[in-house]
Amino acid sequence: MLRAGIVGLPNVGKSTLFNALVANAKAEAANFPFCTIEPNVGVVAVPDERLEVLAKISQSAQIVPTRIEFVDIAGLVKGASKGEGLGNQFLANIREVDAIVHVVRCFEDDDIVHVAGRVNPVEDIAVINLELALADLAQIEKRIERTRKAARSQKEAQIELTALEKLLGVLNEGQPARLCQLTEEEEAAIRFLGLLTRKPVIYAANVAEEDLATGNEWTAAVQEIAKQEGAEVVIVSAQVEAELVDLPEGDRAEYLASLGVREGGLRSLIRSTYKLLGLQTFFTTGPKETRAWTIPAGAKAPQAAGVIHSDFERGFIRAETVSYDDLVACQSMTVAKEKGLVRSEGKDYVVQEGDVMLFRFNV
Repeated sequence: MLRAGIVGLPNVGKSTLFNALVANAKAEAANFPFCTIEPNVGVVAVPDERLEVLAKISQSAQIVPTRIEFVDIAGLVKGASKGEGLGNQFLANIREVDAIVHVVRCFEDDDIVHVAGRVNPVEDIAVINLELALADLAQIEKRIERTRKAARSQKEAQIELTALEKLLGVLNEGQPARLCQLTEEEEAAIRFLGLLTRKPVIYAANVAEEDLATGNEWTAAVQEIAKQEGAEVVIVSAQVEAELVDLPEGDRAEYLASLGVREGGLRSLIRSTYKLLGLQTFFTTGPKETRAWTIPAGAKAPQAAGVIHSDFERGFIRAETVSYDDLVACQSMTVAKEKGLVRSEGKDYVVQEGDVMLFRFNV
């Protein structure tokens, strides 16, 4: 399951956003630092209208969406890498996620205290990024000490040491580890470290309701930073998200339209996460269920089969495949087959976004 860690300074709207994204979350959104004492975890379904359409065609008994796990991590402060605030225990939680959602305060509110006394997203981002980088530096330096001796005689250790020294150079230049170019072997050698600044980042610029459609000068500054880093930016309003939770499903689109936007923060965040991580969706459908599956873009048919079950990948024979659009146009798998739109794809087939697949395999 895809995991995203929500980080940021205290009182930037992290827990309010988390509560809204995960309607049944237990996180307390209070106006003081460290209200989230343990990392709160919430699993949400990835919204995808295509599931309902396919389920209707197949008359499926149930719909199973793919899911994403959000981990709300307590507000970090300057010195977190050295244990300030609730420091290292929360940095350790971030190491386990696939991507980081960095919530940045881009709104003014005299009733909500900013830890630095003023709203300045550029400085806020710098504080968090520095703490993550310092934690990575300490980890890499410690690992280099242990690896150098083994590298004299072991090839694997030599590869790891080369990667660590490259990463150290990038971090010492004030750049995040994700900007370091590593070979596939080097990447594999250091993956277990879970380096914080090597993880993909989505900046969630948290704005007041009136700025949701257009952003403001603060969100423009965040977008400039993201551009330099190769990160994504999503403009969200934790205030709006909290209000959406209390609205009936049918009224949500109308409310968002009145604010000048087409989708809520959850959809925007998930779309950006998929884009950043290079992920895509394929479907299986039938009378029993219609289900969405997440795979890396560029994955081949056996890999997609393996997401369902490892036996499917090992015994893969072929995949009967039709595009979502073709199946919807035909309104029946039988008609799609009659029109020659259902293809028999082999081991080298690269799965496309929205493919509807049925796998044939040997047990």
